[in-house]
Amino acid sequence: MIQLDGKIVLVGGASRGIGLLIADLCELAGARVARASRSLSPAQSDQRLDLPCDLTRADDVAELRRAVESGFGLPDIVVHNTGSFLLKPLEATSPEEFAAQIAANLASGFLLAHQFLPPMRAGRGGRFIMLGSIADHRAFAGNAAYSAAKFGLRGLHEVLREEYRGSRVRCSLVSPGPTDTSVWDPYDPDRRSDLPSRSAMLRPEDVAEAVLWIATRPAHVDVDWLRMGPAG
Repeated sequence: MIQLDGKIVLVGGASRGIGLLIADLCELAGARVARASRSLSPAQSDQRLDLPCDLTRADDVAELRRAVESGFGLPDIVVHNTGSFLLKPLEATSPEEFAAQIAANLASGFLLAHQFLPPMRAGRGGRFIMLGSIADHRAFAGNAAYSAAKFGLRGLHEVLREEYRGSRVRCSLVSPGPTDTSVWDPYDPDRRSDLPSRSAMLRPEDVAEAVLWIATRPAHVDVDWLRMGPAG
């Protein structure tokens, strides 16, 4: 495996779950890793920089860029893992819940791209990796807000692919199927016949390792869209 020695990686939504695993794997591969999340406390070591940031707020993300560049430098790899999950049918979804899903799952990706992709293109290039979902290309009942946001994220990814074509920036989208994380806790899927059991889901490390695989490809390798799911 090609390692990440000397690389700078920014992971948004990295305080727990898949994002934390991505950050840990990148650090183990030799990268200096900046983690961004609302719940983090400021901290810095030689290999890790923790920055509290609300990735749905433009001012916060602008300050995040300044803090990462000041602490480590311009990232070589940016991972957008920020998101929120809502399982409700249309009529039960409030306008406020819909707006919150768009902010967490879609606007956060736009804001990271808006801040980091132009200087990456002007500099040495790199990779911009976004975490989508099976719900970014397949419709499910109860996903009115979540799927709208994730379909939008895939649309953003495809536009970025066109706008950064021919540059040294590689844009990738990872779309995993159901993954056994805490987002399922409120829904107790093991007690519902309309949802997969947790034992039948992907593991968080499966998704984190897929992101690391993309991050460690040589510069001449372009990974567009990686769809993955549990075997069945």
